[in-house]
Amino acid sequence: MFAYGIFKVLYAPHKAFKEIIQNPKYIGPILIMALFVVANTVYIYTLTSKVYMEQTLPKAEELDKWTENIALWNTTATVSRNNYDDYINGTYYGNKSIEFSIANSQQISMWLNDIDPINCSGPDGYKNLYLRIKWISPSDKPQNITIYLFSATPSNYFCYNLTEKFSNSTVDIWNNLTIPIGSEAWLSNSAAANWESVTGLKLEFTWPKSSSITLLVDGLFFGGVFKPPVEDVASYILNFSVYSFMQFFVKWVFLGGLFYIMIKAFGVKTVWRPLLILAGFTLATMFVQALVNAAVFSTLPQLYYPFELLGGVEGETEIAYNTILEKTWLVSQISGYIQVGVYVWTIALGAIATRSLTEFTWTKSFLIATLAYFASMMVESLILGY
Repeated sequence: MFAYGIFKVLYAPHKAFKEIIQNPKYIGPILIMALFVVANTVYIYTLTSKVYMEQTLPKAEELDKWTENIALWNTTATVSRNNYDDYINGTYYGNKSIEFSIANSQQISMWLNDIDPINCSGPDGYKNLYLRIKWISPSDKPQNITIYLFSATPSNYFCYNLTEKFSNSTVDIWNNLTIPIGSEAWLSNSAAANWESVTGLKLEFTWPKSSSITLLVDGLFFGGVFKPPVEDVASYILNFSVYSFMQFFVKWVFLGGLFYIMIKAFGVKTVWRPLLILAGFTLATMFVQALVNAAVFSTLPQLYYPFELLGGVEGETEIAYNTILEKTWLVSQISGYIQVGVYVWTIALGAIATRSLTEFTWTKSFLIATLAYFASMMVESLILGY
């Protein structure tokens, strides 16, 4: 019977509100709130299940720690330091790069030892290596650039020739490298070299003639692994269920309170209980919206949020975001229209409820319903912080 009353509000609100006014009971809004919590939780789970975010090492909260501290590196350079003036500016990046310099030499190399073993093999292994390199001098391109990945010890390694990746590069420009790990382009010097245990890295640059060499390195990350944004799904669902409950409860109480205050302001004596119950029934639209959103967002393809989107580098983030936007544009548009429709629908139900209780004119009823609804949304936003 209560379920019948809930749905009757949606398709025959005049009759439903008259019946509610004659026999107001809290069980109806409470049941609507319970249905909304379930439907909204299903919606957010549906959305979350479509999203996969690229995992990096170092993790985002650690920034690019390997290229933030020169003390972690060994080098053939005569001068090495943290450079606070020239670095990659982004969310995942710190506030410095590392700089290496040597005079009158054809070659310079630097290596990072003793990092925790990194798995670069199998479905759970890292598949890409991200790195930024800029040379300040000399003006001509390096003749050869090679990267080495150590396995357990520097005597066991994989090497990859990066020279071709710099074919269009020029001096004093940051080069953004994405190096596929484990591809056939990597050569190993030993059968003991194992992709499941990468423990260090070396960069080696060679120029055709001796000169003063200065170069910068920044943004060293392992990546290419995509995982859902939430590891503990059960805990996340529980937390979001609580949040959905608070979302409905706060809007319900404040909407009912605002109806009460506004109707009293127009000089009509009323009782708090039926107004609060009527307000709760008008929010049956939130349940419908959550159900429709769950259905609409279930049509989304799998969405992969790459390192470029999360890294926050100007230009790269926008390009990656536009790629995601192309895949979600239609669903986002539909969701926006649903939201507007729910606003209008809820206000209309509020106006019908007001008129049924007070016999105000339609103009006055819609005015009260509109002001009360948007004011309750503002209060909800302030309390819940969204």
